[in-house]
Amino acid sequence: MAVNGERPLLSVRGICKRLGHVEALREVDLDVPSGRVTAVLGDNGAGKSTLLKIISGVLQPDAGEIQFDSRRVRLSSPRIANKLGIEAVYQDLALCDNLSVLLNIYLGRERRGARIPLFGGLLAFDVMHEEAARYLAELSVELPSLWSEAGRLSGGQRQAVAIARALLWRPRLLLLDEPTAALGSKQTDSVRRIIRTLRDQGVAVLLITHNFTQAIHMADRIVVMRHGRIASRFDAGQIDAQQLLEAITGEPAGDCRTP
Repeated sequence: MAVNGERPLLSVRGICKRLGHVEALREVDLDVPSGRVTAVLGDNGAGKSTLLKIISGVLQPDAGEIQFDSRRVRLSSPRIANKLGIEAVYQDLALCDNLSVLLNIYLGRERRGARIPLFGGLLAFDVMHEEAARYLAELSVELPSLWSEAGRLSGGQRQAVAIARALLWRPRLLLLDEPTAALGSKQTDSVRRIIRTLRDQGVAVLLITHNFTQAIHMADRIVVMRHGRIASRFDAGQIDAQQLLEAITGEPAGDCRTP
């Protein structure tokens, strides 16, 4: 089902997933259009992260169907998802602190130069540096140096590196798991700016969060999950934090305000 007349890039229908004795997802339907930020909001255990892992190919659904660009697909692994143009940035970022920013960005996908007998292709550092620097400049990402060790960066800079690692491959759909968790206001603003730039470039962004304010300020559409189901859907400009709290808990929020 298209959203506001938009054809979804990603469409999931009837997705179910059981983890042990827990029914983590139950008949989940979700559309994610290009050039829009869709936030999935909910308490811990609502099913948000399980849904993201299914879309990224880490987990397989027990039932349901996934369509990408109007074609039914089976996301049997992260590599298959990557080939379709789906990249994910998880909350733990998965950076190697002892490696440089440059090697973290290209980790597992290094550019190589001419092959040398017995050694294979040596890493093309100049090519990687030029390519990464150009793309980081497009996103207005400021880092001390691409040769800096990742472990020496601030939280916001580490988040930017993780996002840049995903974006360098020009994804059509970017999955972000709590991208501003534990960040200060200045660092959060930087991440917001990157997300807005991506949206303006036509990238579909699926944002997983539990933060009311972040969802309202970053997203175009908000989907609320509760107990493994989609509970509510909203346009971000037509909802406030108190209404979101009521949707998440399923109870009137009274005089509650944004935490």
